[in-house]
Amino acid sequence: MQASDTTVAAAGTPSDYLSTTEFTSLPLHPTLLRALAELGYNRCTPIQAQSLPRALAGEDIAGQAQTGTGKTAAFLLATLNHLLTVAPEGPDGQPRAFILAPTRELAIQIHEDALSLGRFTGLRLNVVYGGTGYETQRQTLEAGTDVLIGTPGRLIDYYKQHIYTLKHVEVLVLDEADRMFDLGFIADIRYLMRRMPPAEARQNFLFSATLSNRVLELAYEHMNSPHRVEIHPEQVTADRVKQSLIHVANDDKLAVLVGLLRQEQPNRAIIFVNTKRAGELVEAGLIANGFTAAVLSGDVRQSKRERLLEDLKEGKLPMLVATDVAARGLHIPDVTHVINYDLPQDPEDYVHRIGRTARAGESGTAISLCCETYVYSLPDIEKLIGEKIPAQHDASSLIAPDFIKPKRPPRRHDGRGGPGHGRRPASGHGGHGRR
Repeated sequence: MQASDTTVAAAGTPSDYLSTTEFTSLPLHPTLLRALAELGYNRCTPIQAQSLPRALAGEDIAGQAQTGTGKTAAFLLATLNHLLTVAPEGPDGQPRAFILAPTRELAIQIHEDALSLGRFTGLRLNVVYGGTGYETQRQTLEAGTDVLIGTPGRLIDYYKQHIYTLKHVEVLVLDEADRMFDLGFIADIRYLMRRMPPAEARQNFLFSATLSNRVLELAYEHMNSPHRVEIHPEQVTADRVKQSLIHVANDDKLAVLVGLLRQEQPNRAIIFVNTKRAGELVEAGLIANGFTAAVLSGDVRQSKRERLLEDLKEGKLPMLVATDVAARGLHIPDVTHVINYDLPQDPEDYVHRIGRTARAGESGTAISLCCETYVYSLPDIEKLIGEKIPAQHDASSLIAPDFIKPKRPPRRHDGRGGPGHGRRPASGHGGHGRR
């Protein structure tokens, strides 16, 4: 099966971040245009401008774009428009659109965006994910839905209980398809797809940060001659991110981080670490030296994860220490700084991490601490982004004489250490959906 292609060079400055295509020039349902107008969205981003006309005409789309370029709005607008215009009537209570996301944070974000864009449509928009709210989500789903968003494990769990059926799905969306492979969800994805109407009987949208061979194979197998849209930036990394690195000894990393934060005084920052243990150490060190910070890792309970992300978005929490669970798919406005306390071992994770800043045409700063443990990742990262990351500072000059070394990370009673630390939390379906 052959896909047609559209390849576009993305804009490199805030002034040309948006395309010349206006939403009012597209055949969108009046309720969607009204929502866009109230949200202040007038012109499309490049991925929206290239994918929406074809999607609104009924074509399948396989899209690649950088994080933060508006691909979520692209597939949501196309999905909602299909339900409002192509198929305004359907079986009462059963999902007609099905949106799969690899992580619960991304599923929640997609749902929030869907609620904003679909505020005047009257469509029922529901989200399900592992880690929390099992009975509440179940009851909401039983009450009926038009658009079902979720993570694979929880979706399969409810499907096997016959809470909903897949027989009436008219639109399928697979977001962050490359991440689905990374997290081992592809068997679950295929399980769900095989229980839907055939590809030619529904419209399909696949979006991914990379359209690798395995992602394209999935697209060709389960989609109907998808039109391929690739928005290539002039650089792999966000063009408006000022990148730099600091070479530092392992023993000095925490002290250098504290000195760096005092110097930079970020408005809102995400500090990335490679392990939960490193996150707890960094959090303890920041608190000991007068900063307000919290750590987000994969086994923090869901209710607390949601609260931390909301506090960060609202400015109540100035710094979030995070593992790569927060590196993709989340739109947190006004993040001025991303700091890699640990260089990621997968070079693509570097791109996704620094994509948490400089979103939607803004600028941002990304600083990486290059230590003895993770320095070996640097050549692969620079090869991927196609440039050398400039080094700054003598690390020792950032170490303040009043730096307080934390005795140990605080003991936890919330799933992040302390009693019960190391146990695998229960989930709705065989551990799936926990991410």
